[in-house]
Amino acid sequence: MLGRTYDGQNCSAARALELVGERWSLLIIRDALFRGMTRFSQFQRSLGVAPNVLATRLEGFVDAGLMTPRAYSTHPEHREYLLTKKGRDLQPVLLALTAWGDRWAAPDGPPVVLEHENCGGTVAPHTHCASCGPLPATASVRATPGSAIAAPS
Repeated sequence: MLGRTYDGQNCSAARALELVGERWSLLIIRDALFRGMTRFSQFQRSLGVAPNVLATRLEGFVDAGLMTPRAYSTHPEHREYLLTKKGRDLQPVLLALTAWGDRWAAPDGPPVVLEHENCGGTVAPHTHCASCGPLPATASVRATPGSAIAAPS
C-alpha cells in the first residue's frame, strides 16, 4: 500500500505499515472499530475518500485478513466489511495514535473522546513492562533480537 516494500527489512513495524500505512487505511479501521461502520457507503460518506481508493483499501484488508466481506444485498450486489480478530487487534494502535494526536496535533483539545460503553470512563492506551509493570522511560527501552532473527553461531 505504500508504493514500495520492505522486503530487505526483518521488521514487524515495517510489515504492519505495508498493510495499514496508507493514508486512508487507519481511518477506515477507526470507523469500523469505534463507529461500527461496515458498509462501503458509510466509509465513503464519513471519509470523503474516492470510491476507487476505498474499494482498493477494503479489498486489501480482505486479502490481508483484516476484514471479511459479507453480502447484504444481491440485487444490486452489495457487501459489508466486518473486522476480523486481526483487524480488531489494531484497536491499541488507534488508541495510541489518537492519544498522540490529541496531545500534539489538536491545539483546541481532543475532537473526540473515546469512552467505555459500560461505565462511561475514558479509554486510554497503557504501556507497561511485561515483567515489572511500570511504564518504562523511552530511554530505557531497547531493541533486541527476537525469535525471527537467528541466533549467532
